[in-house]
Amino acid sequence: MPIHQPQQRSAAPATGAGEPLGVQQAEAALVEHYPRLVRLAYVVLPPSLGRHRRVLAAHGTVQRALPGARTAPDRIRVPAQSRRSSEAAEEAQGPANAPYAWMRLRVLRTALAHERRPRWWPGRLPAPAALRPTLPVVWGLRLFPRAGGVDELALDRALSTVPGAVRAAFALQLLEGLSESGVRALLAEAGEADPAGAVRRAARLGRPDRAGAQVLLQSGEFDPCTVQTRPSDLLRRRHRVRAVALAAALCVVAGTLAVAAERRVRGVADEGPAAGVTVPALDPAALLRTAAEQWADTSRIDFTAWPVRGDRRGDGELLGRALRAWSGPPAGVRVSTTPGTADVPPAQPPRLLFAGEVDGAAVVLFHDGGVRVVRYAEPLSGGGGAALDFARTDDADVTTGAAVVVSRTGEKARFLLAPWISETTTRDLLAPNTPGRPLEVGPDGVTAPVGRPAAGGACGSWPVLQLRSSERIVENHAFLVTDLGDLAPAHLTYTPKPGRGAPARQPREATGTDALLAWARTACSLRALSGSGVRAVNNWAFAEQRLPEGEASAEWLCTRADTWRGPGRVLVQFLQPADSPTTPAAVVADRNDTALCSRFGQHILAGTHWKSASGRWYVLAAGSRAVDRIEATGQVRGAAGGPTLAVRAPRDASVQLTARLREGGTLAAVR
Repeated sequence: MPIHQPQQRSAAPATGAGEPLGVQQAEAALVEHYPRLVRLAYVVLPPSLGRHRRVLAAHGTVQRALPGARTAPDRIRVPAQSRRSSEAAEEAQGPANAPYAWMRLRVLRTALAHERRPRWWPGRLPAPAALRPTLPVVWGLRLFPRAGGVDELALDRALSTVPGAVRAAFALQLLEGLSESGVRALLAEAGEADPAGAVRRAARLGRPDRAGAQVLLQSGEFDPCTVQTRPSDLLRRRHRVRAVALAAALCVVAGTLAVAAERRVRGVADEGPAAGVTVPALDPAALLRTAAEQWADTSRIDFTAWPVRGDRRGDGELLGRALRAWSGPPAGVRVSTTPGTADVPPAQPPRLLFAGEVDGAAVVLFHDGGVRVVRYAEPLSGGGGAALDFARTDDADVTTGAAVVVSRTGEKARFLLAPWISETTTRDLLAPNTPGRPLEVGPDGVTAPVGRPAAGGACGSWPVLQLRSSERIVENHAFLVTDLGDLAPAHLTYTPKPGRGAPARQPREATGTDALLAWARTACSLRALSGSGVRAVNNWAFAEQRLPEGEASAEWLCTRADTWRGPGRVLVQFLQPADSPTTPAAVVADRNDTALCSRFGQHILAGTHWKSASGRWYVLAAGSRAVDRIEATGQVRGAAGGPTLAVRAPRDASVQLTARLREGGTLAAVR
């Protein structure tokens, strides 16, 4: 809904530097650049106002910037600094004459005043400028700029964490094209105490893609002149009308003032987290829906590219129940969240991924602004309540955004696959020499039932999905994912042994022979990761060691699980020779919340006690490729050059292991 601007008049020519401007010239500048000024005000105003009040405040800020009709011309002057800023903006992006520069300065001062509180002002109340009654006023509707994508949301969140002066510096550079010196001068004229500090902090926003940030700032997400409308809370509005009528009957003048104050104070509360999302974000008609073929024509391959599927995607009643349950789960709804996942209502209309019937339940899947996938399921018949599941999926990609669990029944699960999956098979990690079996996928992207890894008891099999991405996105490679109890399956990878003189290896897909053999011996250790919000698990063969007494070689693996929330868990596993390719490896170290075995923790040292065929016990140790010496101290002493060590030692000997790195520094063994 475009908000109409004041009727345009012909702009008067700019006056010379330092000469007084007329009110008509200021009005002409406002009319000509009204959308530009309102967008600037919207970005600078505090996001805590809420989108509705910020839209109205932005228009009110610009309209109040116009001087009164009887303002003396000598009161309207452009300071020298503003003239220089105006010239810089004109050179960068078009007409920024003296009247416009003067209007822009007034808009900035008013917008920045919304965060300025006098020392005596109560800290819990908004700044006085935020409480000042202004036009325009909208009754019965809520106004919202058009919702953008994940990038716009991320930028808006970043702007909400900085002061208004920093938002102003950011907007003046990217929207107005001012140089850093011009921004500092303009902020100083607007009354900011530390304009240089604001410019420095603004320089960190939008990195590393400042050009992309400029495009985002010019998008509909930050355009308060083109808005969408939704009704306000109708029941609350009805109660307010009755209260106003009663107050007016008691005392016309006093009642009018009281109602105005009440509406202003309540308006502040209405824009809190609950009221700001209950109407637009939880309206089935406002749900975002991606076109069917968009995934093949975008450089962003994640959940935002998933089209909506399912035979009940047009069922407004089902979608409404799912959204209401999300807003405030009623009694009887089972709620589960993966660690680090918020279960709060969405801040804007979520994206609908799926709505259909699966295994006797109506299932709805939402994607919320690039951060979460939410699953709602209600039984089609019989008893039992609904279920609401939350999982983090931020920064998903071709592999980690390839599938979502849509149904779990007993020992089986069904997945909804990404539209870029062209081939689907299943295989058993504990049968590395058995090829994968084709898996049937329905027209709506839902797979046939797939076996789930056993949660307890014997670990006799470990089912995984082997998926292949479409050549339409120039990927066309196979990869493995496995169900670890969360909505999004975990991506399995493998990093091979270091080659002599070769650069450090990088994780690769776990579909080759060496990778499958390594996973056959470590798959059962994945049980320890169930339900912990794991994004991906990598098996890194960081060392190979020749065993004492002429026996065969053993491998050292670092199994790293990365979670969606950031922290990782590491299991160091020792693979000694075995008769069966599925003999479980020995876990010799377990570390939580660590960077070990990641790109930020590329050095590792581990050790274990080992018994040879002759019955003798040894302390074995191995380090990653940068280790060139290992020492053992304590009850047993020994040293060896290179990345491995073997020392005779009693079975329960207490030993401390340290390593020296080739480029300097020392390393302690992980436990």
